[in-house]
Amino acid sequence: MTKSPAKELQARKTALKIITDFFNQIHPLTPALQKELELHTFPLAVDKGKILVRPSSENKFFYLIVKGVVRSFIKQDNKEITTWINCENAIVSSIRNLGINNFSGEYLQTLEKCQLIAIPAAALQNVYNTYPEANFYGRIIIEDCYRSSEERAYISRIPSALKRYQHFEKTNSDILQRIPLKYIASYLGITLETLSRIRAKK
Repeated sequence: MTKSPAKELQARKTALKIITDFFNQIHPLTPALQKELELHTFPLAVDKGKILVRPSSENKFFYLIVKGVVRSFIKQDNKEITTWINCENAIVSSIRNLGINNFSGEYLQTLEKCQLIAIPAAALQNVYNTYPEANFYGRIIIEDCYRSSEERAYISRIPSALKRYQHFEKTNSDILQRIPLKYIASYLGITLETLSRIRAKK
């Protein structure tokens, strides 16, 4: 069902306030940067189970998750391997090919019905080139991505499946019940049967 012009305008205003508040928490936005956000970002409602990015498609957007859960996965021998899971107040995209003209090999999929704010990658790059202060926001976002990457590297090196799950449970208690077990098992690099046994013992 198509939204009325009035509802679309209100949705854009709400999205602008959300993303403005997000960036202002990092550092106060200048009026010029806020205008760029107003021009280029837009709200997006996505049903559960939808693919946002495919390996064969160009990575055109970054997404701020307003509501919902998104995961990334790759395919090896027809098996899906979950590489990360994120929820509200995270900016997500396929960053393996960030800054290079190449396909990433990963999928981004919604695990819940999601409310997102789309940020065109081309517009973001233009903002970096035009407004030097915008690179501060980029650095903070990339630092967050790097910490998440280090977390995944850390958890993959824990030899015990039980301790891997305990660590995940401790650090993701807010969304643990929102993620299907098969994706948690895939992320932890263990079988669903092993995860089920661990949870049964607990």
